Amino acid sequence: MTQTKQTRGACAFCGRKMTGNGMVKHLSACPKRKDTLSENDQKTGKKQKIYHLKVQDAWLNDFWLHLEICGSAILKDLDSYLRSIWLECCGHLSQFSVGGWKGEEIAMDTNVQSIFRPGLILTHIYDFGESSETQIKVVSEREGTPMTEHPIYLMARNELPEVATCTCGKSGAWLCLDCAEQDDEVALLCDKHAKDEHQDHALMPILNSPRTGRCGYSGPAEPPY
Repeated sequence: MTQTKQTRGACAFCGRKMTGNGMVKHLSACPKRKDTLSENDQKTGKKQKIYHLKVQDAWLNDFWLHLEICGSAILKDLDSYLRSIWLECCGHLSQFSVGGWKGEEIAMDTNVQSIFRPGLILTHIYDFGESSETQIKVVSEREGTPMTEHPIYLMARNELPEVATCTCGKSGAWLCLDCAEQDDEVALLCDKHAKDEHQDHALMPILNSPRTGRCGYSGPAEPPY
């Protein structure tokens, strides 16, 4: 899919919208986030290291997430989260590695706190046939009480990218999978063209995931992840 402009997303704390890169600086300074963390740290609960992660598709940079993950979590928790929000279709294998696709594999039961440090970049691969590759960067760490009982907290996510169709220039809403099989190209369709010209074809809605159009992907799981 070809995005028409850089995607933006809303901060979960204050609602301000900005790009994925801009969100890195914003989250470190957001007054409402600081107030929320301060209030949360007053609650009873064991404090631990918590890491800010910037997650993005390795090839489609308009798909991104800003997450916090507890140091007590394991990589399997992060793998399950990425599957739920972005990737899961047919139960494919996946792995984490350092150094890219052919880098050193890291076991799924690895404790986050034992390897995470600011600046670390991991690669996550889902499905070794029609693969999805995700880059995960550790932006920063803090000491505090987790925001929820879940090991991962979503701080920001890109909004659905606007996708131009190849015929009329309107924003695409559907993929024609039949056309993709016949022409080896993905047909991007607006609502009108999907209804008028491809109503008898296999259509898939364009979803807020880099996995859209691949294998049997049909959308994310229901939150919470």
